[in-house]
Amino acid sequence: MTRPVAVVDIDGVLADVRHRLHHLKRRPKDWAGFFGAMADDTPYAEGVELVTLLSNEHDVVYLSGRPERTRAVTRIWLADHGAPAGTVMLRPDDDRRPARQFKVGVLRRLSAHREVAMLVDDDPAVCAAARAAGFTVYEAEWSRPDQTLFSAQESDGRT
Repeated sequence: MTRPVAVVDIDGVLADVRHRLHHLKRRPKDWAGFFGAMADDTPYAEGVELVTLLSNEHDVVYLSGRPERTRAVTRIWLADHGAPAGTVMLRPDDDRRPARQFKVGVLRRLSAHREVAMLVDDDPAVCAAARAAGFTVYEAEWSRPDQTLFSAQESDGRT
């Protein structure tokens, strides 16, 4: 029997990205520097604990707005910080839709084949869009998106 899926965001839920936001505050934005510093993210203990608990009864899907080209460093980071095994789904490198549109689209595709028990995300816009689409959402509040990160997710469609 197939277990339901728990879909979990990475940045802001599991990984603290605040140390690399300065790359997005300059003009032009330094996307290479922002993504290049991902390996140095510290984990949020609350997020790792939650996804570990969820993995007891759910298959875990890590859904991130990180670009596909960051797959290797993302997988290593998850393993190095004790995140349970799961499928990693990243944004295609050329996809610039707002995070809420990208993630709800993925949730809809997943739910066509599997029961999506919940989404865990820290972005209020993503959470609101997922709820509006009928998904159960756990909004992580240990990290609130900085305006710089929110702009990157909604306007630039890059994380």
